[in-house]
Amino acid sequence: MAGKTAIFYFIKNFIKNLTYISNFLLFLQRMKKKTTIEKISESAKAALYSISFEIDGTTEFEKFVAEFEQNATYNHDYQRIIAALQVILDKGALERFFRPEGKINDNLQAIPIEGGKLRLYCLRLSEQIVILGNGGVKTTKKYQDDPKLYGYVMDLQHFDKMLKENIEKGYVKIEEKELTGFDNITIEV
Repeated sequence: MAGKTAIFYFIKNFIKNLTYISNFLLFLQRMKKKTTIEKISESAKAALYSISFEIDGTTEFEKFVAEFEQNATYNHDYQRIIAALQVILDKGALERFFRPEGKINDNLQAIPIEGGKLRLYCLRLSEQIVILGNGGVKTTKKYQDDPKLYGYVMDLQHFDKMLKENIEKGYVKIEEKELTGFDNITIEV
């Protein structure tokens, strides 16, 4: 019996290490992608932007919509996220509309605030500006344990860090609902 237990723990730890290795390899693969930013929607209260990698020009939010808009299994979750985005446009990007997901010093958030398995990751820059990323089905307790979700989160966290640096240098400016200065710089994620 003790031999079977030891083998079980060896296999369990081996699989856990493979997950960390695959997350790291995915992170390396996703590094150094040039990004642009596009405005997706705007209202009197807020503006929604999304990042786009130079690879194909499709925004991360458009990729999310393409994957889940017609997905019967997750349609209810998808509709909940779209409804949450409409509330943000109607009332502003108030903290209470987001689930904190990142570190204390970053702007990483998730939508919806409660319920469902589907997550959309984003950066909440202010009560007027949200940058939408990509997302997916959360099947693990932590997004770090899912290589796909972990990759989306790492992209957004790195973009957030580069954005803050460019704001501090004065290259990018936030003026109410507008992000300006992206025409003159390239942020590499």
